[in-house]
Amino acid sequence: FPSVTTWSATDEMGFVRINQGEEVWKNPFGVGVEVATLYGDPSKQGIYVLRIKWPPGIMSKPHKHPEDRHVVVLSGTWYTGTGEAFVPEKSIPMKTGGYMVHPAGAVHWDGTREEGAVIQITGYGPSGNNFVRPDEPQFGKTN
Repeated sequence: FPSVTTWSATDEMGFVRINQGEEVWKNPFGVGVEVATLYGDPSKQGIYVLRIKWPPGIMSKPHKHPEDRHVVVLSGTWYTGTGEAFVPEKSIPMKTGGYMVHPAGAVHWDGTREEGAVIQITGYGPSGNNFVRPDEPQFGKTN
């Protein structure tokens, strides 16, 4: 995930303010899934906050993270599934305002179907993506 090393949104007292539309989006996976790091650095020890913008019709393949992750759906419908079998049609929809915890080490997969979604993730790094089948593509189409 992209990290932030300078805070143009930090004031002289250390407060960070980033309005919607001011995020710095990056496309680290090359599949249209964009990531904005709002706070911290997920590759280092400490709290981080990410926003992930999912285009319609794409899901991550089964994977896990070394830390608990707290996820809030900011817009759209985000679909989630658990376990090592990637079965997008059995995913559970989470609407705007929905909240989910990804427990450390628990295999899951997630993404979108007919519409895009924006989610916000908070965790305590260092983070990482450990895919169940690392020799396969990390993302799959759902439509």
